[in-house]
Amino acid sequence: MEFGGQPRYLGLDVGDRRIGVAVSDELGLIAQPVLTLTRTRKRRNDLRSLARLCRRFGVAGIVVGNPLRLSGEPSPQTTSTQAFAAELGSLTGLPIHLWDERLSTHEAHQVLYEAGRPGQTHRRVVDQVAATIILQSFLDGNQRSGDPDS
Repeated sequence: MEFGGQPRYLGLDVGDRRIGVAVSDELGLIAQPVLTLTRTRKRRNDLRSLARLCRRFGVAGIVVGNPLRLSGEPSPQTTSTQAFAAELGSLTGLPIHLWDERLSTHEAHQVLYEAGRPGQTHRRVVDQVAATIILQSFLDGNQRSGDPDS
């Protein structure tokens, strides 16, 4: 944390095929898209790639989109994502913050349409836009509460 800044966070939108990645700025105010990681056949390789990004950006915590059903109930994807997040936390030693991601991918598509991006180009960036939305929601929630662990 240079210059007394806020801790930086890595935001993730974890899917079966891709992982969208975003990072917060040094002030802890704004989430920025980083990349879309294409999943490999070996989960460990995906985890190591994310651990490298954590070191590269000097993050203090990881925000993982928690895929709940619209009703708020867990889904089969919830269990898989939470297990992935737990493994990532063990590997990096960083705190994991599960954050409600309901409708984040839908919102990401809306953002891309409003930005004039044709639908066929969304696939390359929609996951990182969703990760940015998840992380920004987390940052905004913590600014209101003042507690990064809420």
